[in-house]
Amino acid sequence: MAGEWASEYIVIKALENGVTIMGLTRGRDTKFHHTEKLDKGEVMVAQFTEHTAAIKLRGRAEIHTKHGIVFTDNGQS
Repeated sequence: MAGEWASEYIVIKALENGVTIMGLTRGRDTKFHHTEKLDKGEVMVAQFTEHTAAIKLRGRAEIHTKHGIVFTDNGQS
């Protein structure tokens, strides 16, 4: 059902300045359609939509989904 993804929200909290959030389109060709930048402590609530199939993050962030919490990995232990 097409409307199922429309209720999917994620919450992104920046753990450093300059976290980049990129929305990618759905359809035949995947393209970037929207970009946001967050500074440390800022939070964004994002929703998958008719146009947004994926979200790409660059930088240290905490991502909350209905499946749990995920942290981006900056390559340091």
